[in-house]
Amino acid sequence: MRFAPAAAALSLALAMTASVSVGQERDPAPRAAMLIADGKTALASGDTQGAIDAFEAALTVDPGYTPIFLNLAEAARQEKLQGKAIRFYREALERDPDNLAAIAGEGEALAEKGALEKARLSLAKVQSLCGDSCPETRGLANAIATSARAQVVTAEANVPDAATPQSN
Repeated sequence: MRFAPAAAALSLALAMTASVSVGQERDPAPRAAMLIADGKTALASGDTQGAIDAFEAALTVDPGYTPIFLNLAEAARQEKLQGKAIRFYREALERDPDNLAAIAGEGEALAEKGALEKARLSLAKVQSLCGDSCPETRGLANAIATSARAQVVTAEANVPDAATPQSN
C-alpha cells in the first residue's frame, strides 16, 4: 500500500512521455531512408515506376513513416493517376490530420481531376492553418487557377458533322 501512490505517479509520468513521443516527427528506418532517397532520385529522373517501387519497398520496411505516402502520391500524380494520389494523401491525413503537404497535395490532385469545389475546400483549410503566404497555399491556389482556365471539352463540341455519313 505504501508504494501505490508512487507507482501511480510513475505510470502517469511514463504514459505522458509515451504520448508526447508518438506525436513528434521521427526519422525513417535507415533502410527505408535509403529506399526513399532512391525513389526521389528515380522520380526526379522521370522513372516514375522505379520511384513507386522504391517508395513501396520503403513502406514495407517502415510502415509507420507517414511521409512515404506523400512520396507515393507525388509519383502517382506524375503518372496521371490522380485518384490513386488522392488515396495516398488521405492515408497520410488519417495519420496526421494537419499535415499541410497532404492537404495541399490532395487539393492539387483534386484540381487536376477537375473537382474544383473540393479543391477550394482544401485551399480554405490550408489557408486557415498557415495563412496566405505559405508555399502550400500558393501552390494549391495556382493549381486551382490553372485547372479552372483549362479548356473543358463538352459533348456539344464533339458533335459529328450531319453531312458526314456514319458507318454502322
